Amino acid sequence: MWVRLQAEIFSPGAEIEAFVTHHKDAGAVASFYGSVRSTPEHPVRSLHLEHYPPLARKQIETFVKEATERFDLIDAAVIHRFGTLARGEPIVLAMTIAHHRQAALDGVSYIMDWLKTEAPFWKREQGPAGHTWIKAKRSDDDAAARWRPPTAK
Repeated sequence: MWVRLQAEIFSPGAEIEAFVTHHKDAGAVASFYGSVRSTPEHPVRSLHLEHYPPLARKQIETFVKEATERFDLIDAAVIHRFGTLARGEPIVLAMTIAHHRQAALDGVSYIMDWLKTEAPFWKREQGPAGHTWIKAKRSDDDAAARWRPPTAK
C-alpha cells in the first residue's frame, strides 16, 4: 500500500505495469485514471490543485488502508498530482489488486469516491473567463454515501 503526491506528470500505463509486476499471482487489477478535462461547453486551459501535504497524505493513506481491509485487497496505491496541470494531463491514478474482480473494482471505487469528497485538495480552473474555484458536487457526495453503513433507526 502506498500513496504518492507529486507535481510531476506521470505515465498511467507505466505506473500500472510497475504496480502489477510485483503481484503476478493476483487474479484481478482495477484502476481509475483521471485527467484534466475540457469540453466545448466548458473549456479549461489548466487546473491548479492546492493541498496541505501532511494532511492530504494522511487522509489518502486512510482511504487506501480502509479499502484494503474492507475489500481484502492484496495491494492498493494512489498517485495524486498538485500544482498547475494542463488540459489532458493526468491528475490521479488509483490502483487495486485482489484475488477477485469485484473486490478490485469495489476497492478502486471506494478510494475514488472518498478522494473526490474528503481529500483536502482545492481546485481552481483557468478558462476563457478567468479563474474559477471548483465547488463540491452533490453527485460526488451521493456516490461516497453508498459506502457508509446504514443509519440505525
